[in-house]
Amino acid sequence: MRAIEVAGRWTLRFTDSSEAWVTLGAACRVAYRTRDALVAYERALQIEERADAALAAGHLYRLRGDHKNAGARFARAYAAGAGPDALRENARALAAAGDQAAAAEAIRLWERETGRGWTE
Repeated sequence: MRAIEVAGRWTLRFTDSSEAWVTLGAACRVAYRTRDALVAYERALQIEERADAALAAGHLYRLRGDHKNAGARFARAYAAGAGPDALRENARALAAAGDQAAAAEAIRLWERETGRGWTE
């Protein structure tokens, strides 16, 4: 809880620092305050496109059962440089959201980027 306190002070002092918001998100996530973590990661993404913040937000949306938003965040993570792991997560989230065509496209991109076949 002390980490949340300190990170919260950083966000007050450095309001436009995506790093401060990502730090707060990580502290909240470790303390199982997932709603607060998601708010912090989304604020970081408003400031700057960050692969780490988008991936973390995607995982939290998926935990909440919001696969559509999870897929969107994983796509942002990939666009911000997160690599093929973000594509894999994107495909999984899209499939869970019921968008099979978009999931198939993400799988094709993942296969092309990794040179491996999809085995899930």
